[in-house]
Amino acid sequence: MSEAAWLTDDHHAFGMTVRKFLAQDYEPHRVRWTDERRVPHAFWEKAGALGILGASTPVEYGGSGLSRSFDLVTYMEQGRIGDTGWGIGVHNIVQHYLVAFATEEQKQAWLPKLASGEWVGAIAMTEPGTGSDLQAVRTTAIAEGNQYVLNGQKTFISNAANADFIIVVAKTDPAAGAKGISLIALETGGAEGFQRGRQLDKIGMDRQDTMELAFQDVRVPRMSLIGDAEGRGFYQLMGQLSWERLMIAVGALAASRCALDVTLEYVKNRKTFGQRLMDYQNTRFKLAEAKSEIEIFAAFVDRLVEELEAGSLKPERAAMGKWWGSEMQCRIIDNCLQLHGGYGYMNEYRIAELYRDARVQRIYGGANEIMRELIARSLDRD
Repeated sequence: MSEAAWLTDDHHAFGMTVRKFLAQDYEPHRVRWTDERRVPHAFWEKAGALGILGASTPVEYGGSGLSRSFDLVTYMEQGRIGDTGWGIGVHNIVQHYLVAFATEEQKQAWLPKLASGEWVGAIAMTEPGTGSDLQAVRTTAIAEGNQYVLNGQKTFISNAANADFIIVVAKTDPAAGAKGISLIALETGGAEGFQRGRQLDKIGMDRQDTMELAFQDVRVPRMSLIGDAEGRGFYQLMGQLSWERLMIAVGALAASRCALDVTLEYVKNRKTFGQRLMDYQNTRFKLAEAKSEIEIFAAFVDRLVEELEAGSLKPERAAMGKWWGSEMQCRIIDNCLQLHGGYGYMNEYRIAELYRDARVQRIYGGANEIMRELIARSLDRD
């Protein structure tokens, strides 16, 4: 694979730290954590101790003060082993919300615990019936004296079982539409009225703990409002979506590479009718197509990362990466599974997990239909 221009020696060194960590502390437990449907809290703490969780968190708040591209290196290493179970992406998004929008007091109180792995972070956006329509959330955070009172339900919440700190999307002014949305921080330890619901039975991403959450008269301090004014939540959410969609694009690229790698190993060793699968023209053409698509998309992702670093990444560009990458990922993995034949349908083969995990990429972070609409709107402005 071609080398990305933005990858420096420091990125490579950081990547080797992540690779070694995953090899020693993740892979040996993969099957057990799949059965348990979560990555244990202790693993997060080890990642924090190595500086992986807080790589792009400023030094003054307990992090390493590196650029966000170092987080992308972590996602590439995670994708290299075909994993989506460790919800580090969500955890890092939480930190970036705080870096971008929290007050100084909030940053000092919360970010060091997230960077160290003492806390695992989650974001409670989606509700039953709302999906991508964040303006339609019904969860409320009503001010009473020096507190907010949270009431509502959330679903599809990643990291929910482990979460010590949750950013809750809620209406502080239910009559104001999008202008009434705020982000409320909840420290889950000892929070009365906060309940974790059932762990959701997904078709993929088995090691990522995804649950329903409920808030019944949960009282939090006024300082739990992220930022210094109510009604800024929708703006804050929109401000971080490009980063989330770039993360999904990078994950799609890494998963596609993993699928190609495991398939190449399989077809070079599997024989049928006296010759390797690799020797059949259909096999060679399918894999040639996959490598070409991966290389072409990698060039686009590299450009998006450069735009991120320059502060010029536009929402429609991130949307392009998200929808094209996730569609490519599903297409390549489907073809690679086909080349495995019946073995590809067996969960003991990595390609089967890659296949199950890929489908949600076209849904979360904004469904791909929404991505197309965002891109189309930008054409109308040109």
